[in-house]
Amino acid sequence: MDQLLYISMTGAKQNMHSLAVRGNNLANANTTGFKADLENARSMQAFGPGMPSRVFAMTERPTQNFTDGLLKTTGRDLDVAIKGEGWISVQDKDGNEALSRNGNFTISAAGVLQTMQGQAVLGNQDAPIIIPLPVEKLEINEDGTIEIRPEGAPADALEEVNRIKLSKPFAGELTKGDDGLFRATNGQPFQPDATVELVKGALEGSNVNPVQEMTHMISMQRQFEMQIKMMKAAEENEKATNSLLRLS
Repeated sequence: MDQLLYISMTGAKQNMHSLAVRGNNLANANTTGFKADLENARSMQAFGPGMPSRVFAMTERPTQNFTDGLLKTTGRDLDVAIKGEGWISVQDKDGNEALSRNGNFTISAAGVLQTMQGQAVLGNQDAPIIIPLPVEKLEINEDGTIEIRPEGAPADALEEVNRIKLSKPFAGELTKGDDGLFRATNGQPFQPDATVELVKGALEGSNVNPVQEMTHMISMQRQFEMQIKMMKAAEENEKATNSLLRLS
């Protein structure tokens, strides 16, 4: 009896975790450069006093879906998207290097090139990119180099100020943080890769498939309801057993 109750309880708990993963994906269906999380369920042996005769369910977030999202043309000078494989280096809140596919940039009042979430974009020597203000025009080329025309300068007076750090690490070497940024599992800095190209005036959409995520959520909800029914059945069986014992 307790085995049925224990398995049902852990199954329902992990179904809730799966719903949280799928719900987060669905909530980020319109987030620029978002990579959907995958979830995986498996049975785990429970060890403790006595024989290891118990198992419990466990849901993991083993990795992400790294397929490219659709590119959306915006025509904005500060918008870029990665063409194919590759990542943009940014600085996380702790000052460490992290990777993003979000090329929706802005310039702060201090001239720092940053994402809309306030993460500084890294350039040469892994330092934040500072744009000397004021500028009349700014161009980000396909290789990540940034050229500006200072305010009042002639139309052909473009000046290169920095180059966005682009890299192409193996997906298996990356881990995703709660802030949506990716980091190296070994903690080592990323190496620039000159083969990574940008698309100017475009943004990469989320790779979340809303229909697929909704279908998974419905399936998880049905599994959760089944686990609850099994716990209810265990309770009713226990009551019936106790009634028989009282009659005897």
